[in-house]
Amino acid sequence: MSLDPVDLTAKLIACPSVTPREAGTLTLLTEWLKPLGFECHHFVRGETPDGPVENLIAVRKAAQPGPHFAFAGHVDVVPPGEGWDSDPFHPVITDTEIIGRGATDMKGAIGAFVAALEGIEQDKGTLSLLITGDEEGPAVYGTRAIIDELETQSLIPDMCLIGEPSSVDRLGDTIKHGRRGSVNMWLETPGHQGHVAYPHLADNPIPKLARLAFELDALVLDHGDPPFQASNLELTLIESDDGSTGIIPGQARARLNVRFNRHHSGEALVKKVEELAAIHAPGTKVEAKISGEAFLTRDHHIIDLVSDAVNEETGLTPERSTGGGTSDGRFLHRLCPVIEFGLPNATMHKVGERAALSDIRELTAIYRNVLKRVFA
Repeated sequence: MSLDPVDLTAKLIACPSVTPREAGTLTLLTEWLKPLGFECHHFVRGETPDGPVENLIAVRKAAQPGPHFAFAGHVDVVPPGEGWDSDPFHPVITDTEIIGRGATDMKGAIGAFVAALEGIEQDKGTLSLLITGDEEGPAVYGTRAIIDELETQSLIPDMCLIGEPSSVDRLGDTIKHGRRGSVNMWLETPGHQGHVAYPHLADNPIPKLARLAFELDALVLDHGDPPFQASNLELTLIESDDGSTGIIPGQARARLNVRFNRHHSGEALVKKVEELAAIHAPGTKVEAKISGEAFLTRDHHIIDLVSDAVNEETGLTPERSTGGGTSDGRFLHRLCPVIEFGLPNATMHKVGERAALSDIRELTAIYRNVLKRVFA
């Protein structure tokens, strides 16, 4: 069997796996991994609205003890949107690139890793692939459920490489060794509906919520926490009840997100917003969902291991970054040191998402280099 990473990527793209559907991707992975000696465990967790989600844990154990190295990734993708020149789930392969939803984020990396497994001599230790169908969505029944399974089976990795698209201008220029935390909040300010001509008989919630929004927007949470950038709070929605132009609404709503470094916790930020709401918009209800806390990998072994593999294959010394959004590293770091390394991220989540064929093949070589170093 010969595994071409571009062909594997194309076959994964052809599965319309919009969160939380795996759409056949996990079946493909199982077909590719079993001949390579992996035991594949599919399992489904959760119910609507955040599930069900299908996940895959694939494990190959050698006879001799040694390190447990895990590769983590997700087969789910964001909705393709409008404006594509071709069907986003019918991959187009040109002389230089592959185009389709998930090419960069992150089916290209999964294809590269599976292809990298060929020819790897593993006479010690454990190698596993942790693949979820719910990274782009609520992430309730995906990697969290995988972690539960790993703990139940006493199958905890010593290190984990996540194939998120970490590179910026060129493959190999950046690895991620941490991420900021994220918390979403929904605010609801009560009022009393009434006629705009008789405001004394109503209670308009909009000015109160506007004052609160002004205070939230003016917040300076911190000035950074090297190697993390400053935390930022962003208002993402303000609205009130639908109605005629002659009605003072009975309630007003807002939504916000905070991306935060290690100066804060999600719980403390929710409390801060609740305190400001009590002052500037009394009665406002605050609901929150903490997507993950900030984390930083300090284990230099895995950082150097991946950096050295990148350098050997590309000649670049990757910059270490904690920027960008969230990833499943927010959960996996509880188990072991985590590093993220993958394709350039310029087109992820965009119409016309694409990856260079040379990058996918070079990423395969880097992943194979990492595996050889782990199991040397």
